[in-house]
Amino acid sequence: MTRGPVSVVIAAHDEAAVLGRTLRTLLADARPGEFEVVVVANGCTDGTAEVARSVPGVLLRELPEPGKPAALNAGDDAVAGFPRIYLDADIALPTAGARTLAAAVAAPGTLAAAPRRRLDTSGRPLLVRGYYAINGRHPAYRNALFGRGAIALSAAGRARFDRFPDVVADDLFLDGQFTGTEKREVTEVATVVATPRRTADLLRRLGRVRAGNASLRAADGRVRRARRTSWLVDVVLPRPWLLPAGICYAGLTLLAATAARRPAVRDRWGRDESSRVPAEPDGAAP
Repeated sequence: MTRGPVSVVIAAHDEAAVLGRTLRTLLADARPGEFEVVVVANGCTDGTAEVARSVPGVLLRELPEPGKPAALNAGDDAVAGFPRIYLDADIALPTAGARTLAAAVAAPGTLAAAPRRRLDTSGRPLLVRGYYAINGRHPAYRNALFGRGAIALSAAGRARFDRFPDVVADDLFLDGQFTGTEKREVTEVATVVATPRRTADLLRRLGRVRAGNASLRAADGRVRRARRTSWLVDVVLPRPWLLPAGICYAGLTLLAATAARRPAVRDRWGRDESSRVPAEPDGAAP
């Protein structure tokens, strides 16, 4: 059980197409005063702020410049409740799922929690599906906080750091703040993570994320290191039928590593626009 409102911080940069779905799903079954939700619209050129204003009870903060770390910090400044959930603007987390995450970090010894992820690869091209056939089984995601689009922290967990640093990989940063016994993957809750709809979009995403992760690892020794051969040793070799998918994974990863060295790919968000399409919740449930 949690006492007082559960705070939910949503950083949103040009998310008008998906933000309404996210807010409706989160608050669909909420009791009065159960959640305090703040949307921080940062550097938006679309109707993100108007969508947030249209949902009763949602706080809105606006920043003139885009930047997720600054938006997360502004969101923290606007709310006071714990547990606190940092929710990506394109992730449909149901009310019951938010409750379960909050309850997980209210338990003794658990400072951070994240749902399990479910990858949506329906209708994607073969190379994208091949990449995620490996990525979806990669051991790096076991008991991790990143890659889910939702992370819950207790008050003690949030006290582990001061402000969000100016990094792209905010979820990897949070993951590095906690030991394996202090964080928990809540398997009863799933978030649907939309994968890129085109191979070129996947490559752009991978290049930006890889650059952001490398920068964070260089600056913070607590961030878990990447094991480059894990996709082969831990995923493909025990499952030889995945070899064709492994070839896709290795090739795309190599291309992304090359792209990550180019300054042009190092933007602040590293997101894929092709997967951000208006849709109703599709199976994201506790």
